[in-house]
Amino acid sequence: MQIGIIGTGNVATANYLPPLAARDDVELIYYSRTATKATAAAARFGGRTVDSIAAMVGADPDAILVLTGERQRAEVLAQLLPLGPKRVFCEKPLVAANGQADVTEDDFHTAKALIELAREHDVELAMVFNYRFFRQIARARKLRDERDFGALRQVTATVHYACWSHAIDLILDAAGPLSEVSALAGEATYEGAGMTARDVMAGLRFESGATGTILGSAGMGFDFDLFEILLVYERGRLRLRDLDGDLEVMDAAAGTQELLRLPPDLNRWGQYTASFAASVNAYLTTVAAGTPPPVPGLAGLRELQAEAAMRRSVRERRPVQVTTEFPID
Repeated sequence: MQIGIIGTGNVATANYLPPLAARDDVELIYYSRTATKATAAAARFGGRTVDSIAAMVGADPDAILVLTGERQRAEVLAQLLPLGPKRVFCEKPLVAANGQADVTEDDFHTAKALIELAREHDVELAMVFNYRFFRQIARARKLRDERDFGALRQVTATVHYACWSHAIDLILDAAGPLSEVSALAGEATYEGAGMTARDVMAGLRFESGATGTILGSAGMGFDFDLFEILLVYERGRLRLRDLDGDLEVMDAAAGTQELLRLPPDLNRWGQYTASFAASVNAYLTTVAAGTPPPVPGLAGLRELQAEAAMRRSVRERRPVQVTTEFPID
């Protein structure tokens, strides 16, 4: 497979290029607005460079990974998608003009236009959302399906903003699309992980009928769990904690409660690194097979839809009807 790489900064070189370079079936093609970065990546990981996005598409790669910063991603995608590449894989969030700590309603509308542009030019769009590939999260999904827990009824989440978009994606993956959001912001401002923000707490209602709450904060210490998500089903309950935390499983039918732990050598940041390799390899498996991607581009739009609805609810101090105020076709 020929895989194009647009953006060769720290995210690409630290998380994506090592697992790609380890594969024998991948040839890498690089483009960066800073040509020296692309050249350095090619020297380190193998492959060749091109001098423009058009040249990248002209090389006819099997897929193009857009790994630029979120502030530049909309501009890159607006140039790339009309050229009609086969498949495009994006870092998260899909777009964020002011950075991922300050997603706006405009980001949702920009992302929606990009999704429509991809459809217009028959481009398969995919997202990374590598948290779906943490071992405990993949295990939880498998247990839910194997044990027939039934429909999801409630979700409760507490999340550090460093994991915010990922946690929202995990909730939407479990519960389905949102129908209504009612959110409030705290008065105090906290700082953490390079972010300064007020807490946000939102009540959630999903199209499935499930309900939930989510609290986001920059004030949670990095020594503690960065997120905790409780999923309550008709006949079971799953509690997810952090990147390498315990998975608590309550099975009503079996009358059991289990605490599943990872081996002690699998720490938080080792899990974080491994999740990128798992995500990329799962994606390339679908590229080779010609099947839909593990995480479609629509997931990136739905995550921004949730954030936009929360922002509006906080600002206007009212519940937001998500499907009518931020519709997705």
